[in-house]
Amino acid sequence: MTQSENDPAWPDHKPTALLVLADGTVLEGFGLGAEGHAVGEVCFNTAMTGYEEILTDPSYAGQLITFTFPHIGNVGTNEEDIETVNMAATPGARGVILRTAITDPSNYRATKHLDAWLKARGIIGLSGIDTRALTALIRSKGMPNGVIAHARNGEFDLHGLKEEAREWPGLEGMDLVPMVTSGQRFTWDETPWLWEKGFGRQENPEFNVVAIDYGIKRNILRLLAGVGCKVTVVPATTSSEDILAMKPDGVFLSNGPGDPAATGKYAVPVIQKVIQSGTPTFGICLGHQMLGLAVGAKTKKMHQGHHGANHPVKDETTGKVEITSMNHGFAVDENTLPKGATQTHISLFDGSNCGIQLDGKPVFSVQYHPEASPGPRDSHYLFQRFADLMRQKKSA
Repeated sequence: MTQSENDPAWPDHKPTALLVLADGTVLEGFGLGAEGHAVGEVCFNTAMTGYEEILTDPSYAGQLITFTFPHIGNVGTNEEDIETVNMAATPGARGVILRTAITDPSNYRATKHLDAWLKARGIIGLSGIDTRALTALIRSKGMPNGVIAHARNGEFDLHGLKEEAREWPGLEGMDLVPMVTSGQRFTWDETPWLWEKGFGRQENPEFNVVAIDYGIKRNILRLLAGVGCKVTVVPATTSSEDILAMKPDGVFLSNGPGDPAATGKYAVPVIQKVIQSGTPTFGICLGHQMLGLAVGAKTKKMHQGHHGANHPVKDETTGKVEITSMNHGFAVDENTLPKGATQTHISLFDGSNCGIQLDGKPVFSVQYHPEASPGPRDSHYLFQRFADLMRQKKSA
């Protein structure tokens, strides 16, 4: 039995969103979130939970995220799970690519549908494509540049979109930190979320920590406060003299987006002077990469990057394997680590560097995200390790 094309029972399948890759590939789907178009690097994320935290992670600035998990939106959104600290900055990811349409929220904490939340934050979305095939393409060819576009009327300047995707220079050599860093200094005392209690306050801090904001996440600040820190967050371009004048017990180097070599042009000299001062120092993600640059190592662009909440990492100092959250497209080249910088963690997926410490100095960093919210929490001990180093330094 057939139906006439004029029968209104037939749904309108006209595409209302496109993903246009730099090689000219066009993937058609259905739009969600904000209308318009955005250019960026297309990556895939294997996490099954935490989509709101992922989409507001400043480290994703300049990227279009493909979620490999097909059902996104099922717990809605709320104002507690946002990771962006600088609300006036770019919200993180430029676009989101999904397999299925956003589901209705079914969670007691939900206050807004994900589609409405995306619209409010200006994030463009696309659903209805084979994300498994797109992920396979990225795995074989690397992370492509692309443009995501959404128009309810289904009308697009395809030639212009292809040209924009082809001409975008990509993340190598790109300093995106100015888009996400805080514009001024501020203090932080909010502690981690507890069931049926929400967030707390650090009222009796033991340590004075300065956090350099390259795109810092809220849960990093909460976990620092949770181990006894009064945290002063400073912009990425703050001088070493201004930082050390605050007499910190420790300095934290935050996560962030873009090419570490580009940001390192102004950040590395600051980090080097902090190290020379003997101040305990802890870095995460971009902070880890720039610590590597500060001691003379090099960074490299990865083929497909590491993005997800299920990445195994081995702590070579203890033999312990941790399941971690990751989000990076650059890595420290372990073959360039100088004498005096010891590799402490490695990825069990590809053997890439995931942590270093400086011999005889209270300085260490990791490539992954030990603060990951909603998890995993295997690596929370690193914040206590930082606190222990500061306590030892104070007692000495």
